[in-house]
Amino acid sequence: MLTEGTYPYIHGGVSTWCDQLVHGMPDVRFHVLGITGSGAEPVVWPLPRQVASVSTVPLWGPTPGGRAPRGRALRRFLAGYERFLLSLLDPDFEHHFADELYQLSEFALTGGSLTAALRTEGALRSLQGVWRLPFLATSRDRPTLRDALEGTDLLEHALRPLAVQPPARGVAHVATGGLAALPALAARRFHGVPLLLSEHGIYLRERFLGFRNPPFRRPVKTLLLGFYRMLATESYRCADVVAPCNRYNRRWEEHGGCDPRRIRTVYNGVDLRQFPVAGPEPEELTLSWAGRIDPIKDLETLLRAFALVRAELPQVRLRLFGGVPAGGEAYRARLDALAEELGVTGRVVFEGRVDAVKDAYAAGSVVLLSSISEGFPFSLIEAMACGRATVSTDVGGVREAVGETGLVVPAREPGALATATLALLRDPGRRARLGAAARRRVTERFTVERTVAQYRALYEELSGAGKEARLACAAIGAEAVPVSRAVPVDADGVAA
Repeated sequence: MLTEGTYPYIHGGVSTWCDQLVHGMPDVRFHVLGITGSGAEPVVWPLPRQVASVSTVPLWGPTPGGRAPRGRALRRFLAGYERFLLSLLDPDFEHHFADELYQLSEFALTGGSLTAALRTEGALRSLQGVWRLPFLATSRDRPTLRDALEGTDLLEHALRPLAVQPPARGVAHVATGGLAALPALAARRFHGVPLLLSEHGIYLRERFLGFRNPPFRRPVKTLLLGFYRMLATESYRCADVVAPCNRYNRRWEEHGGCDPRRIRTVYNGVDLRQFPVAGPEPEELTLSWAGRIDPIKDLETLLRAFALVRAELPQVRLRLFGGVPAGGEAYRARLDALAEELGVTGRVVFEGRVDAVKDAYAAGSVVLLSSISEGFPFSLIEAMACGRATVSTDVGGVREAVGETGLVVPAREPGALATATLALLRDPGRRARLGAAARRRVTERFTVERTVAQYRALYEELSGAGKEARLACAAIGAEAVPVSRAVPVDADGVAA
């Protein structure tokens, strides 16, 4: 299982889903590879016995060692690297992306230091030269040396997972897409290991959203977004099965080149034992929200909507449950400043992380979701399981989750969010009816048992496909696995 920025280092969201799968299949042996920030992140989930190993790839940890190639080897590397850069920037050159990506992977796996190679003066000059080609849009942006240094640095960090020895057996299950797919793509290319790609939010869309604010100039953004776009395309092309958690994602996957026949929707599920029907509503009208404090959750819109609600119903409170991830401190500070600007500081409480998230839903008369991007949000179906009425933004699989049991409004529109919230706050009978209907919907459609059973079937199907692929490779002299001799593995097929 390959993850990025989630299990087993972060609580909530995709990590919850990973934990459900692992605990739900005690007879399946899991090896978890997590892509993290520094590499010093502690494991925060209790791991069952079926998790045989946990390893990490720190994108921003210590610089990997090794020497850069020299002479003829360096010239060969730079020639391929220039083709790789062109594939990210020139639509007419995109067909070279896959071959050059796997050449970089081979270089990293067979003793070369990819980090050292990418940090040579030659690699820097390659990017400067490609950017300035007159037929590329980046030439009009007049990229500077600083742009080249920033772009090279960001790309080098993003490519660090290529140095991970890929598994040679089993199924490579990528939990989130993106950079976590790099070792799985290598495993499929070099060893015929089946690739199962799950998608929650749309990783590529979230990269485009995330690159709106960073202080990089346009050439740097164009380079990195080109890489993420081509990585998504290669992942969709190569995955044996793409398993989105909602039908909304299918449009992105098909547009990205995935064969529709390989797409299997598997909805997220809730453990109803952990999310029983909540008790009576709080005595004071209260809005609750649960999640991580992150720009993708658009808590600015939530605060602005709350200010509009409070103008009509001054007694209403807002309670926000969830921790601030590393690097999110500045965003939290902006929220505090906005709350003060809106004059709602005294009625808004940031509760921090709560041990039992069901308590966060029980704390509200209405549960809100204000995100600008989601897959099939756990916070929503968990609140529904607790029998609480919800108001959510129309993103990802929200409508598929809610059906007719809650109110859905456009994203980034505080007025619409406030209007729907006021309608429920003023009608306790409607809240009760919607909450009861929401609980029934989750019970009938979105249980963890259903989710685990569907993934177990996929694992069994792909395990058989993997055996056939390896036999086929052996029958033709293993021509499809040129790196296998350089990748030592243990008896379980895991990189040693």
